[in-house]
Amino acid sequence: MKAGTLLLSPAMYDDMPHAPSRPARPVTDPASARPPLDWSAWPLPLLAGLLPLVATLVAYTLSVRLGLVEACMPLIDGCISISRAARHELPNHLFRALLLPAAALQALCWLLCGAWLRTLGAAPTRKLRALPWLGLAAALFLVLYGTFLGTEGEAYRWMRRYGVVLYFGGTCIAMLIVSDAAQGLALQARHVARALRALCIALPLLGLANVFAPLLHVDAATRAALQNSAEWWGGLVFTLFFVAIAWLWHATRFKIRFAIRCDD
Repeated sequence: MKAGTLLLSPAMYDDMPHAPSRPARPVTDPASARPPLDWSAWPLPLLAGLLPLVATLVAYTLSVRLGLVEACMPLIDGCISISRAARHELPNHLFRALLLPAAALQALCWLLCGAWLRTLGAAPTRKLRALPWLGLAAALFLVLYGTFLGTEGEAYRWMRRYGVVLYFGGTCIAMLIVSDAAQGLALQARHVARALRALCIALPLLGLANVFAPLLHVDAATRAALQNSAEWWGGLVFTLFFVAIAWLWHATRFKIRFAIRCDD
């Protein structure tokens, strides 16, 4: 009896100048070989970045229409946080329905980022080996945040609060690792690679603004508005980073290879 095995691996076109040569594998049983399927990988980070943005905009728009929150420009006015915009009723359900799949896609992207960078010639450093685990942990904290958003109780509030903080922190570190590794590679889209570094610089600055906002000699409403605005800008930076990764994966023709192997 033969058992089927599904193999999933990153693949690059062999005509890429930076693609390492690989020895051909002998096929002992032509009947057991199946032609591999190569799928373009760039839609994964594109969806991983856009789904949270769409979820936030849909939740906020519905909350305004339902009279749950006031209408404003959150990026500028900071009148409301992302969590409050998606905390109640239908906006909460739609927000979570989009956010949880996005967390799974982001985890998958971080798992593939290391393989993509190594395919382009990046050294297998300790940071690069830790990237998949760090990205997976960040995605799990996003799941924790999305799961308990809209619930009541001190324990639930604690999990929501620290879920989003640890998600932001873990994703920021993963972004720094990818950006640092991409700088030393001979990428065709160099301007996009430089944009990764700029986004990584902007994110800690937003975090510092959020941390030091309570120290400013302003009223509580102004401090809350500054923190809310920083949160919205931080979410936008995440979206732009994943969109930039999608652009680079498309430019380098990064693919996922599916193959089925039948073993005796």
